[in-house]
Amino acid sequence: MTRGQDKQYLREETFMSSKKRLAAVAITIAALTVGSVGVASAHGGPGKGALKGTALAELVKAGTISQAQADAITKKFDEQRAKMDANKSAHKATHEAHRAEVEALVASTLGIDAATIKTRLAAGETLGAIAGTKKPALISALVALETKEIDARVTAGTLTAAQAATLKANLTDHVTKMVDSVKGPKDGKGHKGHKGMGKGPRH
Repeated sequence: MTRGQDKQYLREETFMSSKKRLAAVAITIAALTVGSVGVASAHGGPGKGALKGTALAELVKAGTISQAQADAITKKFDEQRAKMDANKSAHKATHEAHRAEVEALVASTLGIDAATIKTRLAAGETLGAIAGTKKPALISALVALETKEIDARVTAGTLTAAQAATLKANLTDHVTKMVDSVKGPKDGKGHKGHKGMGKGPRH
């Protein structure tokens, strides 16, 4: 894959990730409830690497490829795995930072501490109900936060201007719906069984 193709792939991946998240800002609002989403391994079980090694060894034995070629293939796989692991860690760190930023923003906008908000969400209240007369201010603050993030991605080159415009088009509507619909689960389990995640459209 060329450098240009890498950049295009990154833009498309970032766009899809952003589009999903903005289509249901629940992930950031519901982050106020306890818990987080578990991330499955992108590499499968430990047997996957052993299987690859066995297959390469058999190809070398059969004379299909040389040992040097097998070593080169193994090295390339290891490099790709390391790259995927690094991207996964970076994505997780970004997600955690964004969640913390949202929690702080909501708490400061409403003048209610995060722990109280989490408790009320878990009891079944919507964020809009908790916000009360401050709901318009909360929606504006959340929209501004998401808009800032979109703009930052455009500046970083991971989103095009056209993609950013698409994401922003219905942003206020999405945020409003999520604020009015996201509820904390009463049984301690949220959407798709993830502990602490509020029920609502996912991104």
